[in-house]
Amino acid sequence: MQASQVHGSAHAQALEHPSQRPDPLDLLARDRVLCIVRANQVADAAGLVSALAAGGIRLVEFTFTIPGVLDVIEEAAEVPGSVIGAGTVLTASHARDAVAAGARFLLTPDIRPDVATVAQACGVPLIMGALTPTELSRAFELGAAAVKVFPARIGGPAYLRDLLGPFPGARLIPTGGVNAANARGFLDAGAAAVGAGTDVVPPSLVERGDHEAIAEKAREFVRALEPEPEQ
Repeated sequence: MQASQVHGSAHAQALEHPSQRPDPLDLLARDRVLCIVRANQVADAAGLVSALAAGGIRLVEFTFTIPGVLDVIEEAAEVPGSVIGAGTVLTASHARDAVAAGARFLLTPDIRPDVATVAQACGVPLIMGALTPTELSRAFELGAAAVKVFPARIGGPAYLRDLLGPFPGARLIPTGGVNAANARGFLDAGAAAVGAGTDVVPPSLVERGDHEAIAEKAREFVRALEPEPEQ
């Protein structure tokens, strides 16, 4: 049997047994971190996802800015225990293609009603990008399971805490400018989880497949999420 046939068979088998894979929202609640991968190329998608999982990050988003991202998602989706999503989803076509490739959740950078319609039809959670209270309200009206507050560097944890005033209990995920030094502050402010980007997956490491370094960066980030020990 050719390698491509083995690959396709494994992918089909994975799709036949979704109950064996963690639910994206459950995993988000448990791990409280989502890794966003954005690079000019992904040298080894399965190896990258495995390295992140070894470091404690099992929820991984590959953005549509990556060349050949659908192949990347398909390969990454075969890694047991991790849950793969597609990010920077701008169109309904992108959304359908991503789900067909194995994406278990979708992310948009802004308000995208067409993507929300596809996500609902496919039964996958949508994390919609927003920044202002008006945008948050619109995202939840469209059925977003969570809102990616982007860019989080604008306002920091204090701004997130303010947003939760009129939106108590909202599932907010600050992304953009979040790193090991400030991630815990966002969780303390009420974030449901945080988005880890170049602090964990610098494009240079992703492109050359330095998975050992990425796994260590993931460990450092996950350790930073732990609350300060009580005195």
